[in-house]
Amino acid sequence: MSDLQIYLTLAVFGAVILAIAFDVIDMAVAALLGVCVLVALDVLREPDIMEALRTAGGPLALLFGGMVVARVLGKTGIFERVGAIYLRATHGSGKRYLILLVLLVAPICAFLPNATTVILLAPVIIGVARALKVSFVGPMVIAAIVSNSAGMLTLVGDPATFLVGSSIGMTFGQYLQKVSLAGLLAVAVIFPFLPRLMPEVWNVRTEVTRAAALPPIERPAFVAFALVILAVMVALFLAGEALPTKIVPPAVAIIAATLALLVVYGARVEPVDNVIRDIDWKTLVFLGAIFCLVQAFTKTGLLQGFSLTLYGWFGLEFTRVALVLLAGIGILSSLLANIPVVAASLVMTKGYLVAAEAVPEAALMAGFTSWPAETVPVFIAMMFGATLGGNATLIGASANIVSVGICASQGERVTFVRFMRYGLPITIAQLGVSALYVLALVWLAS
Repeated sequence: MSDLQIYLTLAVFGAVILAIAFDVIDMAVAALLGVCVLVALDVLREPDIMEALRTAGGPLALLFGGMVVARVLGKTGIFERVGAIYLRATHGSGKRYLILLVLLVAPICAFLPNATTVILLAPVIIGVARALKVSFVGPMVIAAIVSNSAGMLTLVGDPATFLVGSSIGMTFGQYLQKVSLAGLLAVAVIFPFLPRLMPEVWNVRTEVTRAAALPPIERPAFVAFALVILAVMVALFLAGEALPTKIVPPAVAIIAATLALLVVYGARVEPVDNVIRDIDWKTLVFLGAIFCLVQAFTKTGLLQGFSLTLYGWFGLEFTRVALVLLAGIGILSSLLANIPVVAASLVMTKGYLVAAEAVPEAALMAGFTSWPAETVPVFIAMMFGATLGGNATLIGASANIVSVGICASQGERVTFVRFMRYGLPITIAQLGVSALYVLALVWLAS
C-alpha cells in the first residue's frame, strides 16, 4: 500500500466514524459509502473483503439467529403475559418496578440480541410505568444499560464479547468459568444507582387497579414449540462444543433460527416472509461494512506500529496493558460502535504480544488458541471495555439508540446529555469493578 493510499484510507475511515458519531448520515449508508470509496481507490480488493466477511461471519450469524428467535417469541403472546405479571409483582411500588426491570432484562439479554430485546420489552416497561404514573424515560434508559451489561454474562451475549472470545479459542464453558462472574457484577453494580438516579420513580407508592385475568395464550402448541427451541438453543450454547460433532455458537444460532422459522411455517401463524422482513438487516449490513473498513485500516500497517509502541511503553507488564486497554477501549466504545474498536484493538493487541515474545508469530493467524495464561486477562479486559463502555452515551450501543428512539416515538425526547446523566456514573463504576476483576485474574494466573 502506497503512502497516498494510507492517507486516503485514514481519511475515509475517520470521515465514516465522524459521520456516524455526529449523525450526519445514516450509519449503514456511511459505512457502505466508505467501503465503496476504498474499493474505487484500490485499497480494498476481493481477498480483503472475503477476509473481512470471514471474520464477521460469527458475530453476524449470532445476531441473525438471535433476531429470528426473538421475533418468533414476540408472536407467542408471552410478553403480554409477562407485562401483566410484572405489573402485579410491583404492588404499586416504584422500587419493585426498577428492581424487577433489571431482573427481567438481564437473563434475556444473556442469549438474545440486546437491541431486539429492548424492542420486545419496551411495551411492557412503558405500560407498567404508565400504570404506576411515573416517567418511562429513566426505566427505558436503564433497560438499555442493563441489556448491554448483561451481554457480559455469556460468550454470545454481545458481538464484541464473542469476537474477542472466539479469536482466542475461548469456548462457551470456559467463558462461564472465567468471565460470567464479572457479568453478574456488572449487572449488580446498577442496583445501588437506581434510587440515586431515579428517586422520583424509586420512591413512588401508588394504588394499582387489580389486574384482570392474564391474557390468554391463543396458540399453546406454537408457544410450547417456541420455548422448546429457545431451550435447545441455550442447551447447545452450553454443550454444543463438547459434542462429538462440534457445534460452535454461530452454528447454534443458525440452527435455532431455522427451527423457529420451521415452527412459524408449520403453525401457519404468519408468512415466513414477514419474519425475514422484520429482521434488522440495516444493523447486519452496517456491521459487515464496518469489518471491511477495519480490514482496510489493518492493511495500512498502523496497527502493527501501535503494537510496537505499546511494547515500547509497557514491555512485559501485561497487567498495565490490560488496564490501559480496558480504559481506552471503554472510552472509545462510548463514542464509537464497539465492533470496529474491538476488531482493530485485537489486531494491535495480538501484535503487541508477538512483539513481547509471549506468543509466536503464528498467533497473528486465525485459529491460534495456545495463549499463555498470563495473556488471557488482557483479552478479557478488552471484553469489559468494549461491552460496558457503550453504556456511557446515547451512541455507545445499538440498544441505547433503539431505546431513545422508542422514547421519542412515545413523545419523550432524550438528549445526549440526559442519557449520559444515567449512563456515565454507572459506566465508571462498572469499569472500576472490572479493573478489580482483571487484577484478580492476573493474581490467580500468577
